[in-house]
Amino acid sequence: MATRWGICSAGRISHDFTVALKTLPHEDHQVVAVAARKLEDAQEFATKHSISRVYGSYEELARDPDIDVVYIGVIHPYHLSTCLLFTNAKKNVLCEKPLAMNTKEVKEILSSAKRNDVFLMEAVWTRFFPASVEIRRLVEQGEVGEVKMVRSEFGVPISHVPRSGQKELGGGAILDIGIYCLQFICMVFNGEKPESIQAMGVCLETGVDETVVVTLKFSRNRMAVFSCSSGVKLPNDTIIAGTKGNIRIPDHMWCPTSLEVNGKETQYPVPEPYLPLNFLNSTGMRYEAEEVRQCLLKGLKESSVVSHADSLLLAELEDEIRRQVGVVYSQDSK
Repeated sequence: MATRWGICSAGRISHDFTVALKTLPHEDHQVVAVAARKLEDAQEFATKHSISRVYGSYEELARDPDIDVVYIGVIHPYHLSTCLLFTNAKKNVLCEKPLAMNTKEVKEILSSAKRNDVFLMEAVWTRFFPASVEIRRLVEQGEVGEVKMVRSEFGVPISHVPRSGQKELGGGAILDIGIYCLQFICMVFNGEKPESIQAMGVCLETGVDETVVVTLKFSRNRMAVFSCSSGVKLPNDTIIAGTKGNIRIPDHMWCPTSLEVNGKETQYPVPEPYLPLNFLNSTGMRYEAEEVRQCLLKGLKESSVVSHADSLLLAELEDEIRRQVGVVYSQDSK
């Protein structure tokens, strides 16, 4: 039986996710419906992607009995209400990252998923790339010895994108791109909570963070540092340094297609898209989609690769970084 997907929102990320699904076998993954807040947007999306069912509201999609799982591609200030809509309708959910605006909202989403006995995963797509799978294997098997230091950078000049600077739209570098560096550090240190965290940043006049530098100290004197910026391009690489060697992910660490282990490089290409993409290497979203399918086939309610505990830890760290940098969203006072 194919996993039947419903797509919630007809934006750019939903387009790329739908293109990524088409790189997987049709007998395994099928998009059966799309919903947008405007019917004409959903119709245009459906025509482009050959989707048979079209809805002009998310509520209609939630009522569709033939959907196995919903992909939520709305912007993050709407993640809480949208996730709750679908979990309360007993629908399995794959929600774009960040899962929500803060820890309180993440807890609300996770408890709703548990209460309704549905699968829910934050779409931290990076973790499912073959290169990331190999990194976990190398670290677990001690191929580079004990990891003592992780350094990660992600900076892209996106200040021209209105959403990136607008507080009410969830703007800010940490939640948008810093999360990639943060999740990587958490992955390498196996979901361990850091002993201490120090963050410094520069905020825009709108009150959202533009550039942030964060240092994390873990047990056994292991360290991590990351920088993120929505104002300038950074090297966008990640280095994992161990007592016996190091692993480097060259440029575009958030969607890695190559890996250098002690200087030796291996390529992990992603499939070609059948339609132009909005974001780099988006066909790599196929890997998280396949993970969702495998979890559903096994009757699991969460993935071990991006568990509910992982999402909670990310939210807690994001909250603390924002607190230190001085970024407060309206959702924080609710």
